[in-house]
Parts: sequence; structure tokens; C-alpha cells
Amino acid sequence: MPSVVESPSRSVSQADCLALDERDPLKHLKDRFDLPEGVIYLDGNSLGALPKSVKPRLAKAINEEWGKGLIRSWNDAGWYPAPKRAGEAIARLIGADRDEVIVCDSISVNLFKLLIAALRKRPERKIIVSEKGNFPTDVYINAEAAELMGCELRCVEPGDVQAAIEEAGDGLALLQLTHVHYKTGAIYDMAGLTRTVQKLGGLVIWDLAHSAGTLPVDLNGCRADFAVGCGYKYLNGGPGAPAFVFVARHHLPDLHQPIAGWHGHARPFAFAQDYAPHAGIEKMLAGTSPQLSLIALEEALTVFDGVDMQVLRAKNRTLGDLFIQLVDQELGAFGFELASPRESAERGSQVSLTHPQGYAIVQALIARGIIGDFRAPDILRFGFAAPYVGYEDIWNAIAALKDIMATGVWDQPQFHARQAVT
Repeated sequence: MPSVVESPSRSVSQADCLALDERDPLKHLKDRFDLPEGVIYLDGNSLGALPKSVKPRLAKAINEEWGKGLIRSWNDAGWYPAPKRAGEAIARLIGADRDEVIVCDSISVNLFKLLIAALRKRPERKIIVSEKGNFPTDVYINAEAAELMGCELRCVEPGDVQAAIEEAGDGLALLQLTHVHYKTGAIYDMAGLTRTVQKLGGLVIWDLAHSAGTLPVDLNGCRADFAVGCGYKYLNGGPGAPAFVFVARHHLPDLHQPIAGWHGHARPFAFAQDYAPHAGIEKMLAGTSPQLSLIALEEALTVFDGVDMQVLRAKNRTLGDLFIQLVDQELGAFGFELASPRESAERGSQVSLTHPQGYAIVQALIARGIIGDFRAPDILRFGFAAPYVGYEDIWNAIAALKDIMATGVWDQPQFHARQAVT
């Protein structure tokens, strides 16, 4: 890992962090967010911050479009095509074409749609490969799809994925992985694994929950088959924002997804009793979109207007490097271990630490206005959303963490009490 100071032998100072902030080409983006005073927000990998422009956009949608336009707003305010418009905005961020992405439902629902559709495309193949430690919902839905379609789900350790693909051979139907691991932040080789699976005749579904909006994903450059992704993490669409789904154009003509809802129909307002799927990406729709949430996400995506994803990625790599360097420099006496790859090219926009008392430590940090999160059994996660996290934020977060450990403040009863959401 390169040092963020000129001499690797010199300690990082607060002045170094301030100098990095001064040179930051993305520092103006923080003004696009409504962040509370005195809070350092390092949890954008779980829920993105609120873009300022979302408030007036939702007010307009509620007061004018819904309040006055009523049902006319499906046409007059352009509600009906909003899933496609939002998908087109996301497509630029994930290396897809505008007609290959649409916003709808949740990751869970979209993953189910893709799993069944992909398995239907490879009916003679019966093996699904995924990862032990994949996000639990992905594993649950993989298992359900495997049972429904008479397939075998093989979940293996991350280091064994390549071997499991090769072992499956011509029995491999599909590989399903999360591109950036939700606990460690480790990045899978999308291009390499996709190429390996496709050489065997299989298909790949990528979960971009921790990639979209923070990494310059290149789905078409990697010749990806399918992907799902989250609207409320780095895309800042708000709690429970709808998700998105990607289908490579060449798969669309014969793709048969299992939730045949009326919005996926070729002529939904003909109200025909027989289902005829839309020819394009709209076939991935099912029921009516949660319009207010969709409007919030669509507006939130304007935060990325004019943003070069390569520049954004360079900043979040440096933020992570700085965090790790300061952990090494300041926290060596307190029992933390690095759970993320040390090399920035191998991790997403988060750094995870482990500690036996991780939950209480995170709660003590939150009480100081430094918001990260905890994942069982011992992971402290810190997300670095480059549009609104600065380098001095990292310095101040580490300084607070050092003080919490040195004073033992974390060991107070209120910090050990488990809340419903960690």
C-alpha cells in the first residue's frame, strides 16, 4: 500500500489530511448533500446520505403531482416511464447500455427473477456455484431457486470459487456472486470469472450492491450476463429505495422471468388475460413501482452528473489507504485486525476491522457522531463514499477511535446493549 505522505517513513499528520482535502478534485460534491453538523458519516455502504435536491423534488411530487395532479400524473408528470429513466441514469455508472437496465422491486426479488430466468436458459445444467459468506439473502434465494428448478447449490470458500467452477464443468448452469463482499470489501475479478464461466457454457449473475456508484463497473466490457444492484447505498436513493436489474441485450429476446406482472407485459393497458412479455428490459417489471421512492432515487442520481467514476474511484482508494495507514500508526495497541484487503485495488470503498468487542466500540463511536456499522460476529465496517467523505474526516474518526479505546469508554453498559439494527 503506498503511503499518503511523501516519505513512507514519516507519520501521517492532520496537516497531511487537510492538504489532501485542499487538493481533492471532488470536494465540491459534498455541497450536494444535506449532512448533519458535527457528524462524520462512514456508513454510506449501508445507507447513502441525503442529496439536497431530493427534498424539493419529493415535495413537488407530493404537493403538486400527487396532491393536485392525482392520477393524471402517471402521464402528465412522467411517472410511468420513471423506472426506465432511472435505469438509464444507472447504466452509465455500471458500464451498461441505456436499454439494458431498469429500476424495480428489491435486490431480493430481482435476483429471484434472474436466477429462474437464467436456469431456464440452461435447462440441461444443474449446478449453481456461489460463495460461503455471500450476503445471506443471496444465499437464501440461490437455495430456493435451486430447489424449485431441481438444481444443486454449491457454496464454497472465496478462495475455492475458481476450482468449484472448473469442477462443475459442463454441468455448471450459473455462478452468482457479490462483486464487492459486504463484510470485507474484497473485490472479485468480474472479467476473469465471467470469462471462465462462459467458456464452460454457463451464465453469471453479479450483485452490485457495494459496487454501483463507487466503482467504475464495466458490465459490457466484462461481457456480463446479468446483474442486480441496490438503490439506497452508494446511489443515495433513501431507505428501502428500489433496486435495479441489468440484462445483457443479447439475452433479452428469449429471457423468461417468473414474475409475470402486468407492467412487464408488452401491452399492459390492453388488460389481456394471456401474458405476452415486453420485448425489452421492461419485461423485468412486475407490479406498479413505489413511485415516491422511485422519484427520490431518480433525483438522487443527479449527484453523479459530471462526475468521472475513475476520479471518484481514485479518491475512495486513497481514503481507504489513509484509514489503514492511520490504523497501523495509531491503533496498534488495541487489538484491531484488518479484515479487508490491504491493497486498494483489491477492495471496494470500505475498510473493515475485527475486534472481539466490535459492537460496543461501534456504538461508542456513533455516540461521538462518527457513524460506521457492525456486522456479526466481530466486524467494524467503515464506508468511504467519496462524494461526501473527506480526508480530515478519516483523521478525526481514527482520533476518536483511539480515544474511545484508550479511555475504555466503549465498555459502558449502554454500548453493549444490542439494538434491533446493527
